Parts: sequence; structure tokens; C-alpha cells
Amino acid sequence: MKVFKRIHTYLFLEFIPPFAISTFFLTSVFLMTRIPDITNMVVNYNSSITDILLLISYTLPRFMEFTIPMSAMISVLLTIMRMSGENEITALKGAGMSLYKLLPPVLIFSVIALFITMWMTVYGIPNGKLALKVKTIELARSSIDAALQERQFNSRLNGIMIYVAHVDMGTRDLTDVFIEDRRTADVVSISTAPRGRLVRKGNQDIYTIRLYDGMINQVNVQDHSVTNINFGHYDINIDLTALQKNGPREEKKDFDEMSLHELVQHIQNGFKTPEMDSEARLVLHEKFSIPFACLVLGLVAFPLGVQSISLRKSSGFGMGIGFFLLYYLLLAIGWSGGEAGHYPPVIAMWLPNVVMGGAGIFLLIRNAKERPVRLPLWIQNLPAIIVVRLRKRTEP
Repeated sequence: MKVFKRIHTYLFLEFIPPFAISTFFLTSVFLMTRIPDITNMVVNYNSSITDILLLISYTLPRFMEFTIPMSAMISVLLTIMRMSGENEITALKGAGMSLYKLLPPVLIFSVIALFITMWMTVYGIPNGKLALKVKTIELARSSIDAALQERQFNSRLNGIMIYVAHVDMGTRDLTDVFIEDRRTADVVSISTAPRGRLVRKGNQDIYTIRLYDGMINQVNVQDHSVTNINFGHYDINIDLTALQKNGPREEKKDFDEMSLHELVQHIQNGFKTPEMDSEARLVLHEKFSIPFACLVLGLVAFPLGVQSISLRKSSGFGMGIGFFLLYYLLLAIGWSGGEAGHYPPVIAMWLPNVVMGGAGIFLLIRNAKERPVRLPLWIQNLPAIIVVRLRKRTEP
């Protein structure tokens, strides 16, 4: 029994370094997609380093929801492949340990990754997304530049919605401007202009959006009258200090920004449309189905790593990547079909886990009986064929 305990401890500890490295690397790759936005905020919006670090930290849970299951599978696969390549698995089998006896540390490690991911999906993502929205609105209210996002209807400033097709941050010139102003009681003013300019009055927090050659449609809600005005130039003043004194307004939460209790409560209360009900249920099931991917992908990775003894290492690793891509493909198809109402949300979100779990059990039984599953020859030789074709194309 002590021998088994030592072997299990050794195997469990071997999973940790590749898991940590994979998580760090994959999360960094995902963060690279945020670099253009971060650079834009630093250069154009004068955001502080603290603000940027906060924005990055708020986005981390969304990335780690996917990078942790990926890293769990990669760490199990690489560790077992290394042990197979160095004949450690063969030695353990010779000492009387079957694959089933080597499975507990894999399951324990995968379950730990499952709970970490579940914490991300249940607590990290809702709080992170909501904090990101609040921080972005705070930045928009502290500098109107942050509210002038190209080709987006931006309503972060109380009572004002702005749409700009193009912003030249050097000259502050605006192209194709649409502004809806509701700051006056019972009056809605919609101003449109082909061009404009952002002007700041001295060092004050008062900005002027100056529009040229445009039109104003003013609607009086009380008497239902509409006034149409054409202008050569027209100034819309925005006092950020006054907006900040009004305090933050309560933002409407999206489904993935709600806590688990809030989401369940909304589902129990019902929705006006079946589409909203399906979306809410999809989000609810996603909070638990994606964490369980750590378990099923770890279960798939274990026999794939073992069978690298009889197959080329590239084949085992290739099959691992293939199963990983298949899981997320099924997840994307499930979300799309569930949102469209083609099948229930519970099936849409849990079917990928059932498929991958079944594949993992099948591969484990096959490998335990010394009958590993082999890839077709054309798939095994596909990388070599691609390399040869690329070389022929690049040769003069």
C-alpha cells in the first residue's frame, strides 16, 4: 500500500510543473489579443498603469475558464508520454500495476482543476465582467476620449449616447457622428452630422463636440411634437464633473454577469421570450459543464499518453490535440444549436462531456487490454504530406 501511495504521489507531483507552465503560456497568448485595446487606452486615453492592470485582471477569469481545462489535458498527456517514452509505465506494469491502479492521481488532479475552473465560472467570471464594465464606464466618465469608441453605440455617459464612425485621436476630428441627448426632461434631441471635432475648454472637465453641416431632430415627449433643424455648426457641451457628481447609475447585468443565485432566480421567475430563457439556461449549464471538461479531457489524455509506447509520440500528441479541438467544436455547435432552440440547453452544454468521457473510457479499456487505438495511416502521414507540398510550392 505504501508503494502505491508513493507512486501516486510521484505521479501527481509530476503533473504540476507542466500544468503551471501551460496555464501561464496559454493565458498569456489569450492576453495578447487584448494588447491593441490596452495600447490604445495607454496612448490615446491617458489611462494609468493601475487602471490597465485592473482591466487585465478583470479579464483573466474569462480566459482561464478555457486555459485551465486545456492545461489539465496537456499536463496529463505530456507527463504520461514522457513516462512512456522513458519506459516508466512499462516498469510499473511489470511491477504489477495496471493502468486502472495508475488512474487515481489522474482523477484527483483533474478534479482539483475542475474545482478551480468552477470557481472561475461561478464567481470569477460574473464578478470580473461586472467589474470590467463598471471600470470602463468610470474611465469613460473621467475622459470622454474613452467613450468615443469607433463604430459602437456608447451610452456610458448618463443621458447621452454617442456613435462615431471614425475618430482621429491626433486632430480630434470625428466622422459620421450620431448623438442622442436625453439630458433635458421630456425632450430627446438626435443630432447627426457627417463630420465634427472634439474640443476641450482649457484644463476643465468640460468637452465640446462641435458638429458641422448636420441636422437636429428634437422630440417633445409631452406634446408629441417634432422639430427639425439644419445647422452649419452646432456645439454639444458635456460636463464630466457634473456627470460624476450624479454618481454611477445601476447597470443592467447580462446573464454571464449575474451571480449563480441571481441567474437561478431569473430562470425561476421566467422570461418574456423563449430565446432569453434558452440563453439564461445555457449560461447556467455552461458554469458547470466547462469545469467538468477538466475531468473528461484528463481521462482522454491518460490512455493517449500511455499508447505513445506503441505509437509514435507525434501520433499520441496529435490525437490529444484532435480530441481537444473536437470538444470545443462540439461545445460551439451545442451553444449555437441551443441558442437557436434546436435542442434543450442541458443537452447542448453536456453532450461534449458525454462524448469525450465515453471516448476516454473506451481508450482506457483498449489500452488496458494492450490494444491501443491507432490513427489511420493517412492521418499519421498528414503532417509529412503537408511539409512536402509546402516545400514544392516554395522551390523555384
